[in-house]
Amino acid sequence: MEAPVLGRSALSGRIPVSVITGFLGSGKTTLVNKLLKRPDMNKVAVIVNELGEQAIDNDLVEVSSEQMMLLNNGCLCCVLRGDLQETMRDLFIKRRNGVIMDFDRLVIETTGLADPAPVMQTLMTDTMLQSQYRLDCVVTLVDAVNGLEQLNTLSEPVKQAALADRLVITKTDLVDEAKAAALEAALQKLNPRAPVKRAINGEIELAFLIDVALRSMQSRLEDVERWMGPEEHEHDHGHYGKDEHGHSHRHDTSVISFCLRFKEPFTWASFSQCMEVLGTLRGADLFRVKGLVNVAGHKGPLILQGVQHLFHPPIELEKWPSDDHETRIVFITRGITQQTVNNLFSAIASVAAVPA
Repeated sequence: MEAPVLGRSALSGRIPVSVITGFLGSGKTTLVNKLLKRPDMNKVAVIVNELGEQAIDNDLVEVSSEQMMLLNNGCLCCVLRGDLQETMRDLFIKRRNGVIMDFDRLVIETTGLADPAPVMQTLMTDTMLQSQYRLDCVVTLVDAVNGLEQLNTLSEPVKQAALADRLVITKTDLVDEAKAAALEAALQKLNPRAPVKRAINGEIELAFLIDVALRSMQSRLEDVERWMGPEEHEHDHGHYGKDEHGHSHRHDTSVISFCLRFKEPFTWASFSQCMEVLGTLRGADLFRVKGLVNVAGHKGPLILQGVQHLFHPPIELEKWPSDDHETRIVFITRGITQQTVNNLFSAIASVAAVPA
């Protein structure tokens, strides 16, 4: 991992990015269309994949280029036909040069079969994108009609749900309360730190979906709690659900969520070694990592964000949002237990004494 650099990746001023994902038929485009019709979402750029099940249905006002369309509400829709990094760079350059509107948020709608991890990793690996954009949240939509069966039988919906900051259940008007409640319970077990809400007729309150990530170097405790999620009991076993016939099925081979806390500060060398070893040995199963880390010699905590083997360059907050100064790291993994990660940290810490 790179050494922490204060200020190089300042949080404020960068364009927040919302990733809308979910399996085929989950209602992603319907949700995006509803959001774009809100008056407070009239300066948004939307990147949609051309393989989407349906198109953004706002009336076309003007074609800015082969890929960009200005919508009647002032928003910009960009069809992704090539590389995401190139598209995001092009959008930012056109915005900076006044060619397109001065959008203040970017929404990326993935295809139903997409793994959202590469989209998230794009923001972690491109230096230009790191300085201009920041990941705000991953919103995963789950279809109430087919969602439970999909979670029990397919790997893509499981990973989409595991990576989410927010989970939205759609099409609840088409099922009874028992089925909707069973799906909600399954999602809460799979990703206990991602709040779950039900969309009504494709709509959900905007506050649930935006401004999830830390926005300021002076973030408060409530901002950290909103980003990292509430404290929950740990789940270190396979999760089960029942289909419409009452048959039990096991979800993906153990998607696990747990939080590690450390009272003593780390040296940057020992902490980065832990994360590098974990990423090298089990990167494919390290779905998501986020937290605040107490590193010796730093006044504030370092923000840690990772997806599989890639980590965002750490940023230092100006001060601790709470008085305990404890390192707190949330892991969402596939088959990597809390004890395994604890043992790794203990082994490395034993050979790298932390200064007082």
